Amino acid sequence: MNGRFTQWRNWVGFWLLGLCNNFAYVVMLSAAHDILKKQESENATIHNTTLNNLNQSVFAVLLADILPTLVIKLFAPFVIHKLPYGFRVLFCVIMAATSFLLVSLSSAVWISILGVIFASISSGLGELSFLSLTAFFSRDVLAGWGSGTGGAGVAGALLYSGLHPSWPVPPEHTSHCAVTNYSCEKGLLKFVVPLGLVYFAEYFINQGLMELLYFPNFFLSHAEQYRWYQTLYQFGVLLSRSSLCCVKIRKLWALSFLQVVNAVLLLFAVRYQFLPSAWLVFAVVLYEGLLGGAAYVNTFYFISKETEDREREFAMAAASVGDSLGIALAGLAAFPVHRYFCHL
Repeated sequence: MNGRFTQWRNWVGFWLLGLCNNFAYVVMLSAAHDILKKQESENATIHNTTLNNLNQSVFAVLLADILPTLVIKLFAPFVIHKLPYGFRVLFCVIMAATSFLLVSLSSAVWISILGVIFASISSGLGELSFLSLTAFFSRDVLAGWGSGTGGAGVAGALLYSGLHPSWPVPPEHTSHCAVTNYSCEKGLLKFVVPLGLVYFAEYFINQGLMELLYFPNFFLSHAEQYRWYQTLYQFGVLLSRSSLCCVKIRKLWALSFLQVVNAVLLLFAVRYQFLPSAWLVFAVVLYEGLLGGAAYVNTFYFISKETEDREREFAMAAASVGDSLGIALAGLAAFPVHRYFCHL
């Protein structure tokens, strides 16, 4: 009885950690356009800013939301084990709280972007730390963590849309993988590359194509269609990240391939306008979220299962760079594609 209670307590604990860790990150992504639009409308010196410049600023927000996370995940796994988990969590909380204050109270674009950077630092360091922390628990907590991060996506997107005015502690541990981290990294490539490819295709859709999938004769406005795309995508992520207790997918390359097919389909849909209704896009973005969430949670489950105990803490932290690298590269690729379609 005590063992089952402990198992559920740990699962719920990691669910809450996932929810809190990703919440600020999701809100900043959902609010990217409105953050800049607010600044544009309040600053009298830039009333004549073109839509193209606004789109460039939106991409600046999106990159500010992912690049700090990418840098942290690239370098922190080699040194982060020297810092106690309690200190890391406190730092993440301070960064997240500061990010909300900066964005909500800012009167200039650069202050808003600084707030987004703080949210990215909090999310990136938190994800890396909490994934490392799972090495001290049973693999069941990965299902809780994955479900919580998916829940953050839905909660962040829904809460932002709803509030929009017009619409146990483990002992400190030093990773023994420091000596063998090179071999660790080589072994992780079979997980990191498919995960990165899934996220590249996923965020290429989200950052470069989703806003352009507009149906003027649909009963929802352009902004409302875009918000529903984001909400349904996040709901798909929640469902698949919560599915680890029911189904496990070892063929990660299959998920990568299917996500790339999604990206190609929507790329041609934007160019040739052959989709008849937003309802079809709703189905595709829900499916997109299902694939992305499944890739994330299954990647870390099989890393935890297939790495040795002495390497697991480092492996869980180092592999988290895959999704961030894919997102960053997607942002760089999506920007010129978005500009090209806007100028047609």
